[in-house]
Parts: sequence; C-alpha cells; structure tokens
Amino acid sequence: MKKSIKKGVLTAALAITLALPVAVGVGGSIKASVAPQMQTEQAISVAVLRQGSKGGEVKEVQRRLKLWGYYNGSVDGVFGAGTRSAVIAFQKKNGLTADGVVGKATYKALGMTDSYNLLVNSGSTTQTGGTNGFSSSDVYLLAKTIYAEGRGEPYTGQVAIGAVVLNRVRHSAFPNTISGVVYQKHAFTAVTDGQINLTPNETAMKAARDAINGWDPTGGAIYYYNPAVATSAWIFDRQTVTVIGKHVFAI
Repeated sequence: MKKSIKKGVLTAALAITLALPVAVGVGGSIKASVAPQMQTEQAISVAVLRQGSKGGEVKEVQRRLKLWGYYNGSVDGVFGAGTRSAVIAFQKKNGLTADGVVGKATYKALGMTDSYNLLVNSGSTTQTGGTNGFSSSDVYLLAKTIYAEGRGEPYTGQVAIGAVVLNRVRHSAFPNTISGVVYQKHAFTAVTDGQINLTPNETAMKAARDAINGWDPTGGAIYYYNPAVATSAWIFDRQTVTVIGKHVFAI
C-alpha cells in the first residue's frame, strides 16, 4: 500500500514537471518559463518593503521617518526591527494599517511618489527589477531624471546624465541616495519646472540601467550644464572634464 502511494506521488510530480513550459536559453541551457502574472508579482515584490529589505528605497524611508521624528537609527538602507517599529508608528499616526510593511498606502503617506506610482503602474513596460544594489524605483527615478533633463541629447549624453547622478550619490558632498540627489533643492531644473513627472521612454530606461551597471562617459563628473542657457555664474568656474552633445560635464 505504502509502495503504491509513493509511486503515485512520484508519477504526479513527474507529470507536473513535464507539463511546465520550457525555453532554451543562451548556450543551450533550459529554463522554465515564467507566466506574465508571476513576473508582475515578482516585480511588485521588489518595491514593497518589509523587515529584511535593503537598498535605496529603504534609505529614503528611513531618512523621511528620521526627519519627522519616528526613527532614530542609522540611515543605512537596511530594514531592521527599528525601521519596522518606526514604520508602524508612522502608520498608526496616519490612520494606515499598522503592519510595518511599506506598500502603496504608506509610500503615498510618506510622499514617495515614484515608489507609489511604480506599484500602481506595475504592469507597464517601464517596470524593471533592481540592479547593482539599487531598487526598481531607483532605476525608474534615474530614468525619469535622464528623460526630463536630456531626452534631446545623444544616447551617450543621456547615460552621462545618469552617471552624474550616481557620482553624486557616491560623493560625500551630496545625499547618498538617488532620490536624495535628484530632489536636493535647486539641483535639477527638471524638478523645479515639473518635468521630472514626465514618463520616461525606453531609451531613458536603458540609459539608466547602463549608468547603474557602470558606464560613465563623463569620467567622474559631478556637474553638467548647457552653456547656452545656464544662468548660475559659478558653474562656469568648474573644471571641465568632457563635452557631450549640448552639455559640459565638470568636477
């Protein structure tokens, strides 16, 4: 009896395995296909934060909670017990479900519009997973910045704009998150005039990923400007590194 049950279980398992669609990847490796719905669910889970999450989005949540007095730990991008407690306190104060999980409602209450929109529009072609330690919404915000600031520039120039943002993230004189750099007061014209809210195209998305994956056409620049329209005199005193399209890149 036991033997026949075991045989039946193995047969059922084999049948399920054989029923899965497969695709041959590069080099002849075989990969199980993932249903579109499952891909969407996986993409959404990237942007929902909970204890154990890490990355730029977590840093921005911590920064805001600390600014408003809910959190007194390190802004280190690690969602630990202290961050969870701060999120719960914030949620209670704002009439949200106090579960310690940062999803759409909590993002909206925190004013993290990009993360909120990412979840709302999770089925769009602009949805992307995180890369190189940055979250999906980090990539999306970088693409928005590239599109808003340089959509008329050559592709290399668009990657260069992304590289400048990332060089600032790594520089001690600037905030250490993409959102912190982009929304720093008076840092980018596109934020001031509202163009940052435009939806990036696929070229900008690709440029963002290329920049995050290490391509820096600027050679380490932390500033860029269009000399034809720049109005801040101090920028002309910065040391020029390179010129790409209409932009001068400097340190």
